[in-house]
Amino acid sequence: MSLGARHVEMNALFGFAERQLHVVKRYWMWEVVWLFYSLVSVLSIGYLASGLGALGVEGGSFNLHKAQLYLLVGALLWGYLSLVFMEAAYAIAWERWEGTIEYTFMAPIRRITHLFGICLFAIGYGLARTLVVLFVAVALFNLDFSRADIPAALAVLAASTVPLIGLAIFTSVLPLLSPQKGEQMSVAVQGFLLLVSGVYYPLTVLPWPMQLAGAASPLTYALQGIRDSLLDGKNLLGELPTIGILLVMGGVMIPASLWVFSWAGNRAKRLGRLKGSGGRR
Repeated sequence: MSLGARHVEMNALFGFAERQLHVVKRYWMWEVVWLFYSLVSVLSIGYLASGLGALGVEGGSFNLHKAQLYLLVGALLWGYLSLVFMEAAYAIAWERWEGTIEYTFMAPIRRITHLFGICLFAIGYGLARTLVVLFVAVALFNLDFSRADIPAALAVLAASTVPLIGLAIFTSVLPLLSPQKGEQMSVAVQGFLLLVSGVYYPLTVLPWPMQLAGAASPLTYALQGIRDSLLDGKNLLGELPTIGILLVMGGVMIPASLWVFSWAGNRAKRLGRLKGSGGRR
């Protein structure tokens, strides 16, 4: 290869590297989100190690099977709760992408009908996927639910859906406020909830600011209540305080989220931010 050809190839080499740098700079919010998610993943593993000794303690000794059950139940429930959360939260972003959001907002229906319809699909879809994963996990890990109180666990799960809907509607506001950065912020919110809601470890291993954030998350109470019924057999009467907390949270969050969504929708109309950004136009 001649010297001139080598020079051209080297220019092209650094040119492609520079192009990728400009792509990263253009979509820097996504880089922040993925950095945040990497941080959440590392911290979650660290806090899991910190709390592992307390997970399977039974009768003064470590019970590996109980710890495994604790973690698998947490992973299953997080899979369901996060799926419902993100399916509802991303619905608005998808409509913007497909170019149908303007027609949806002009349709002669109440906004609560629109949003609850999205949440109804998310709940059904989340349950179906979680059941498939549960059957596979039971078959592979021989999970023992002989001590479980299934009706009590289902009651907590049903109650947890109420604040989860409110949380999802709150997050679906983000693409209306910022068409470019709303989706990234939705992912960041999901990562933060994973960190502080006690999915893989008790909240006691977290620093106190994160414990306060976890105490404000409805997912914390949902996870703890369902674990108590599945792992320790807590009955419906014992779960009533947890169910009450979840319903009160939902009773506050749903009306507040609907009001915020209505405000954000009117603002997006006024600023012309409902136009689709891709897909069909």
